[in-house]
Amino acid sequence: MTLAPALARPLRIGPILLDAPVVLAPMAGITNTAFRRLCREYGAGLYVSEMITSRALVERNAITMRLIQHHESETPRSIQLYGVDPATIAEAVRIIVAEDRADHIDLNFGCPVPKVTRKGGGAALPWKIGLFADIVDRAVKAAGDVPLTVKMRKGIDRDHLTFLDAGRAAEDAGAAAVALHARTASEYYSGHADWNAIGELKQAVTSIPVLGNGDIWAAVDAVRMMDETGCDGVVVGRGCLGRPWLFGELAAAFGAAHTAPVDATLGFVAAAFRRHAELLVEFFEDEDRGCKDIRKHVAWYFKGYPVGGDLRAALARVSSLAEIDDLLGALEDAPYPGAAAEGQRGRAGSPKRTALPDGWLDSREIGAETGDMMRGAETENSGG
Repeated sequence: MTLAPALARPLRIGPILLDAPVVLAPMAGITNTAFRRLCREYGAGLYVSEMITSRALVERNAITMRLIQHHESETPRSIQLYGVDPATIAEAVRIIVAEDRADHIDLNFGCPVPKVTRKGGGAALPWKIGLFADIVDRAVKAAGDVPLTVKMRKGIDRDHLTFLDAGRAAEDAGAAAVALHARTASEYYSGHADWNAIGELKQAVTSIPVLGNGDIWAAVDAVRMMDETGCDGVVVGRGCLGRPWLFGELAAAFGAAHTAPVDATLGFVAAAFRRHAELLVEFFEDEDRGCKDIRKHVAWYFKGYPVGGDLRAALARVSSLAEIDDLLGALEDAPYPGAAAEGQRGRAGSPKRTALPDGWLDSREIGAETGDMMRGAETENSGG
């Protein structure tokens, strides 16, 4: 569905003014420099790094230090941090600021994966509201003039919701914005996001922007979310998998760019896939590794298009750009397939009981005896 250009809806996060109220959600193994650059080539907004473990950054882990690097074309630069220890997170923020590595920092409190939540991290952490507030407060102070934001979920499950308390605590601590993935940890990515919760958070948090996340598969969804909830911007995750040009459609829908509507023919998609592979090779500085990384994107890019199983399988085995060129050269162009290429992308999973530390739900405060157990969560790296 093509939208007529709307009135411009810029978004301000601290000193950063975005032409479009759109943020790329951090996704582990996806939102590296290559993908961020590709999305930026099509549209406007804020493009956030993969989630970075604060302890690994403080310890100068080589892989982590590589992940926080940005290409010279990336402005503004954004890094998302994850952790459970206030002092470690604050130190990671200080490093980023002192070394001028980012213009925006986001804190992740939305990860639902069991290996993180069973140690009290991710979406489990806001249940301990005092710890949550302490982390955000220390991180904001360490960030100084660099705007710091918070991304979270509704809560652990429908009986243990945290988003309103956490949103107010983040606002009181000086966060520049809060973003809500409108699902609980137990819902994972299943079902439908509860946009009503985004509207509730907007009513509760009034002095800073509130961003909504969940089930934005097309520009029309983003516009509808903002209209229905009153939120100030949107965070786009799985909807852009294999569709980096979605950010161009979003920019046009929000009046930030008067570009011609994308005609996503098979030829157009193939060119985007090839560009993505090229940027991955540049990012990894290794053609074989870059081409191996593009393999996981094949199904997303060609969802709904008349690309045979043998060709898809061959693309999922490529090890060079020359191989990609040969395989794409065998494609015959085809028109955009419409609904077959739209809708949900990525794995939704199914609702499940959230793995938590023993006795986690007994109190909203945290005891000293659980500190060592929680710090183990910082060895894990995932998205939320």
